Amino acid sequence: MRSSVHDLLPPPLRRALAKLGHDVATARRKRHLTIAMMAERMGIAPNTYRRVEKGDPSVAMGAYAMALFVLGLSASLADLIDVKRDDVGLQLEEARLPKRVRVKQAPTSL
Repeated sequence: MRSSVHDLLPPPLRRALAKLGHDVATARRKRHLTIAMMAERMGIAPNTYRRVEKGDPSVAMGAYAMALFVLGLSASLADLIDVKRDDVGLQLEEARLPKRVRVKQAPTSL
């Protein structure tokens, strides 16, 4: 039985995960690593690793992260959502800036 995440995942995300899995598989083959070697280095079962290469959305994100680490590509994961490049977030933050800034005066003593 398939997980409901398969049914709920929008097609663009399914394609992105499939591309990620394909890219992981390509990087593995370029490094002359077998599926068994990758699974052992990642500490997961070979069948789970095969699901990573297929872009299965029900595989834990940690498995994808570990695959990137084993392949020497984990730095790209850290920059995936960089707040400095979040254009929408930066625009929302700028829209919330006050129009004026007033300094509160300290109460005067008699």
